[in-house]
Amino acid sequence: MGQEIHTSNPPENMVESNVKEREFTGEDSPTKAETIIYPHENLPKPEAPAGFFKSDARKLLPKNSFSVEVPAIGKYLIDTKNNISAALSRRLSSDDVVKGGDGVTEFKVSGIQVVVKAKAGDNDDELPYLKGRVALFSRSNCRDSGAARKMLRDKGLKYSEINIDVYPSREKELIDRTGSSTVPQIFFNEKLIGGLVALNSLRNSGLLDRTAKELLGNKCPDDAPGPPVYGFDEPEEERMDKMGDIVKFLRLRLPIQDRLIRMRIVKNCFTGTELVDVIVQHLGCSRSEAIVIAKEIVRKHFIHHVFRGSHFEDGNEVYRFLEHEQFIPKCFNFRGSIDDTEPESALRIGERLMKIMSAILESYASEDMYRLDYLAISNSEEFRRYVNMIQSLQRVDLFALSPDEKLAFFLNLYNAMVIHAVIRRGYPEGLINRKSFVTDFQYLVGGNPYSLNTIRNGILRGNQRAPYALVKPFTSGDNRLQIASSKVNPLIHFGLCDGSKSSPRVRFFSPQNVQAELRAAAREFFRNNTVEVDLSNRTVYLTCLMKWYSVDFGNEKDNLKWIMSYLDADKAGLLTHLIDDGGVINVVYQDYDWSINS
Repeated sequence: MGQEIHTSNPPENMVESNVKEREFTGEDSPTKAETIIYPHENLPKPEAPAGFFKSDARKLLPKNSFSVEVPAIGKYLIDTKNNISAALSRRLSSDDVVKGGDGVTEFKVSGIQVVVKAKAGDNDDELPYLKGRVALFSRSNCRDSGAARKMLRDKGLKYSEINIDVYPSREKELIDRTGSSTVPQIFFNEKLIGGLVALNSLRNSGLLDRTAKELLGNKCPDDAPGPPVYGFDEPEEERMDKMGDIVKFLRLRLPIQDRLIRMRIVKNCFTGTELVDVIVQHLGCSRSEAIVIAKEIVRKHFIHHVFRGSHFEDGNEVYRFLEHEQFIPKCFNFRGSIDDTEPESALRIGERLMKIMSAILESYASEDMYRLDYLAISNSEEFRRYVNMIQSLQRVDLFALSPDEKLAFFLNLYNAMVIHAVIRRGYPEGLINRKSFVTDFQYLVGGNPYSLNTIRNGILRGNQRAPYALVKPFTSGDNRLQIASSKVNPLIHFGLCDGSKSSPRVRFFSPQNVQAELRAAAREFFRNNTVEVDLSNRTVYLTCLMKWYSVDFGNEKDNLKWIMSYLDADKAGLLTHLIDDGGVINVVYQDYDWSINS
């Protein structure tokens, strides 16, 4: 049985142990007695190499012994190791052993603490090694899929998950094999077990282990559902933008150059007149028709006015292609060229983002969703597909979103960007690095750059200053102001995860239920020991989020009334008592744990 042993350093005054001594006899024995230290019987025994037996031990000893000069540090390490082994051999007895639950054995030794933990797979209740494959067809945010996933994990059955929201082409296979697209569906090799009800029935009847042994004891046949393949995207229908061919020609024919404009050098630009001239020459249309085409090209974010964004006029105003904008190097969803295909709707892209990121959480987060395995996420096929998918955000039309759709879109984008930023840049340590983290990591969305700061404080908070900041995210002429929320919903702060342990847990929202899901997020956050009421000292302990964003929540007395609807009955009752008696209430803001939520 594989085991781990953790020991603390022995005290310096450790008494020498009684060890067994034994003298070798015969021709091959060393010239003087060898001291042999035997481990206690309760400690794990070393296994001899294949073909090695006790009777052969002396035959492997050299006939002519020799000595090697050992450095002082080597002698110290050897002596330390021998002292620990001797102490264990001397002090351990059957009375010193305490058997614990979960495969943990603790040995009580003076000066030494030894804990032996059984490794995963050593449990007698776990299934033996199986040659076959378990396949789980699932969807994101599916409660039954989550229950089936947990049941398989609890039984120690490794499985290949086929999330048909992540791998949509596998839905047809699911229908062909089962007759419907209902999930979850579990296969043992090529044999369909069924859904959650069938799996639960097998477990409750005690037949799950036997069924697994019978069906998974053999190698998986070729006709069984295959695991997802890394590195292959789903084939998508080509969506050629009708302006794409014109833009490709313009890139070749326009006189793109650096120009002196308003006492400053403007790089890679051209004038509106030059743009119209090239369109007229290329298409043979009238100048008025060319102006209409130019405006459409600008509206679709192929080209931007250098100073006024989406504005266009036929004259000496200067423009440049989107890929030449100065913010492009900071955009992590830009890979050397602009996506010239017809953009999908922002609603559809937002739903795809929600589903794929939810699938990542279900596979690589802790059971309570508060801790993420960023290394596993970075190596996953789901994350690779996410990185490819976010390129479609470059020229998306955000104005087509309704208020709730926009709210869910930017909440989800923020939480996904935090995960991406931690993987690409590392989690920030210190105030300066955190500031860079929220401002320098950007996505190109709808022709404009968006950082974590501009999403939270510019869009979701209606262009409010960040805590301790001197300026607002957007200036008066910034066209992103047209996207910003007109009214701040304070619940957004409980739906945004900044990657720290004190922030709300990461989650992704549906456009249809975003308001209800935000209320649930706030209720979970406040009930998870983030609000304490000390009745005797008339003190209420709150999260620092409510201090930093106090302008969104109102004054402290209003805050206390506001949060009561999100507290459990006991805390709400204590808080009501403090508010109703009219006395002074002390509000203390708890320290914020900035360490990473991994």
